[in-house]
Amino acid sequence: QVQLVESGGGSVQAGGSLRLSCVAFGYTDSIYCMGWFRQAPGKEREGVAVINSDGYTTYADSVKGRFTISQDNAKNTLYLQMNSLKPEDTAMYYCAATGGGCSRNYRDFGYRGQGTQVTVSS
Repeated sequence: QVQLVESGGGSVQAGGSLRLSCVAFGYTDSIYCMGWFRQAPGKEREGVAVINSDGYTTYADSVKGRFTISQDNAKNTLYLQMNSLKPEDTAMYYCAATGGGCSRNYRDFGYRGQGTQVTVSS
């Protein structure tokens, strides 16, 4: 089993930055891919960015050039650096992990955190 704990959410004005963190506990050797997902009220959950154990990354078009996903394997921690934030980035952000293939489909990720709220005001 793997447990994921997110932190770093908060409120920021448009154009600002935030960094989300996600610490993995438990059988972390089983993880091949980790990712960040978000869901805004009334909208479907979106795969923001994913990274596999080789460091290969994939981003949603809506965040390319603004967000950067990274990982520190020694600390079992996943990060999401979010720059140039926009009001439309407002959502609950979730960290997720899987021992399987790396996609931006939340249903493929069996390990999920509780989420951290990001609010961007105009």
